[in-house]
Amino acid sequence: MDMEERNRREEEEKLSRSEEEEIEKTFRSMTEDIEVPESLKPENVEQMLAGKRHAGKKRIRWKYAAGAAAACICLIVGIAAGYGAFYTDRQDRQSTGASVTAETEKTPQKDDRADIEGLVGAGDYDEIYGYIRADSQKFKWNSENFGAIMEDSAALAAPGSDMAMKEESSGDYSDTNVREEGVGEGDIVKTDGKYLYVMSQQKINIVGIEAAGMEKTAEIIPNGEGVFSELYVEGDLLAAVYSTQCYAIAEDSAGQSGTERDGNSVSVLVYDVSDHADPRQIGTFTQSGYYNTMRIHNGYVYLISNFYAGMPAEPTDRTAYIPRVQGELVEAGDIYIPAADSGSEYTLISAFPLDNPDKETDSAAVLGNSGLCYVSEENIYVTEGIYDGSGGVTQTSIRRLSYSDGEIAAEAQTKVEGTLKDSFCIDEYEGYLRLVTTVSPVYITGGGVQPMTGTEEIQNSSAEEDTNSLYVLDENLETVGEIRDLAPDESVYSARFMGDAGYFVTFRQIDPLFSVDLSDPENPKVIGELKIPGFSEYLHPYGDGRLLGIGMAVDEEAITTDGVKLSMFDISDPTDVQEMTIYVIENTYGTDVASNYKAAFVDTEKNLFGFTAWAENKNSYYIFTFDETEGFHKVFERELSDWGETRGLYAGDRFYLICGSSVESYTLDGFEKIDDLVL
Repeated sequence: MDMEERNRREEEEKLSRSEEEEIEKTFRSMTEDIEVPESLKPENVEQMLAGKRHAGKKRIRWKYAAGAAAACICLIVGIAAGYGAFYTDRQDRQSTGASVTAETEKTPQKDDRADIEGLVGAGDYDEIYGYIRADSQKFKWNSENFGAIMEDSAALAAPGSDMAMKEESSGDYSDTNVREEGVGEGDIVKTDGKYLYVMSQQKINIVGIEAAGMEKTAEIIPNGEGVFSELYVEGDLLAAVYSTQCYAIAEDSAGQSGTERDGNSVSVLVYDVSDHADPRQIGTFTQSGYYNTMRIHNGYVYLISNFYAGMPAEPTDRTAYIPRVQGELVEAGDIYIPAADSGSEYTLISAFPLDNPDKETDSAAVLGNSGLCYVSEENIYVTEGIYDGSGGVTQTSIRRLSYSDGEIAAEAQTKVEGTLKDSFCIDEYEGYLRLVTTVSPVYITGGGVQPMTGTEEIQNSSAEEDTNSLYVLDENLETVGEIRDLAPDESVYSARFMGDAGYFVTFRQIDPLFSVDLSDPENPKVIGELKIPGFSEYLHPYGDGRLLGIGMAVDEEAITTDGVKLSMFDISDPTDVQEMTIYVIENTYGTDVASNYKAAFVDTEKNLFGFTAWAENKNSYYIFTFDETEGFHKVFERELSDWGETRGLYAGDRFYLICGSSVESYTLDGFEKIDDLVL
């Protein structure tokens, strides 16, 4: 390399570092005086996004609503969570990333990766460094499309966006409402029929429930400054997810502006609770990143976290941009590089035996930007919403990794138009993946220059309105069937796939419930469409031929909601779906089920379902039953004194209501109060 070329590259790198430092200073100046309120702390962000603390009637959330409030949320939540959702204009990345060196940054061309069926493991860490550097070179701050990005990224983010399959009795007690039957999930409360395991006040309480009254037998308080996320109980073993948060910018050896480092870690602490008065920790499993979700299948735990890569000055600074599992860097060959030209965030998946948490059996990481994860009985699907304008509309990348007995294998990847509202919108059945997306216009560059960053201003995409699409993919994630341009100018609000049928709700001014015949994967067909006022935010099978909808009633102009609406749909004839009956809880403006499926208590055998509904200055827990002749009947209502997460479950002939640090017991027949306990 001649001296002139070397000097040119050094100058370009100095300029790049200068730009990054300027952006950092801008972020700091905008946030240094902001005090994070209680409602925006990590444990409360999901509830905040759902509008839990709004007063009065709930306004319909129109897309692309931007403004100071949205920007504030982005600064507090988005910066802490990472930069991935805010990258725009990726079509010009080749030109702006021209200064990377071939020796250490072997960034492939976008076209080389775009059509690859299988996921490709990295050749070495230097190749990964190239992808991350390419992404750092393309970061642009686009305040004008904050609203649109946050609307969709919030739906794709964090633990609460993964939706449910069903809660049914296991023995004579209820279990958590899970997404996939046969795949275990954690929650804030569990029971084995004899004890309650309650996560509250950053400790886990063990409560005996066999006697007439409840009795606290023990508590688990970990050493450290982390927080509990959820717990899982199987036999005499209790697994608790414990997260430690640390995100910092470290100075380099010369005292200069240093490298951003994601020091977050998530651990699973496993306890032997055979002696419920003296639980004993038997091991710990730890990996990098912040908690995404956890699944348990056939005795193995699959822990999923998201890790944000820093951009060190030298590729040899591995700990800044490579995640770790049990203290060791993930092998380069186990890190699967994206089908695009860059990436900044890992979805990290590790497996270990529940009864031997110190033993890692396998790990894999997908580099890209985070989205929701859907876990079937055989596969883990890692998705990523794409808003870069490259296709003129929103898109979703899908990566499939198979798992079995603690082993994880990368299988395939693809990209479809549109984004997923939640994991109800994606489902695996008999070797096929079915999904329904909302296809939205995205912003593209063009026009003037933004004063803050010097980047090009953005203009609207040529696409004029939202549409919706349904896809059927085979095991290689190749599209074998599809339906496009459904419900123009509307968005998917809820979905449910049930065997050979699919149901989904879109909304703008009315609530169309579509029924789709999926018996022929290559020729999916819309066979029914029911238009009714309001919308359903959550759908749940409720016995043969019935589908429960929990959502909102709306006024005639479809501007504000009139209360929580319960709908029971007759789906015995998918070509002629009928709304059998409705029930409106007046003067309420939302439910916990809309944002977190695990909050739903549903037992079709006992013909009971419960949830929390919010009203002005109060929230209440409701339990309903259903009769084909009389419709919905409210059998229980309890105003709650705490705004914390609420769960309802039963064991034997008693029902337990847990809210914050309070536990109450009732008769299951008649819901007469028996006892209460403050933890």
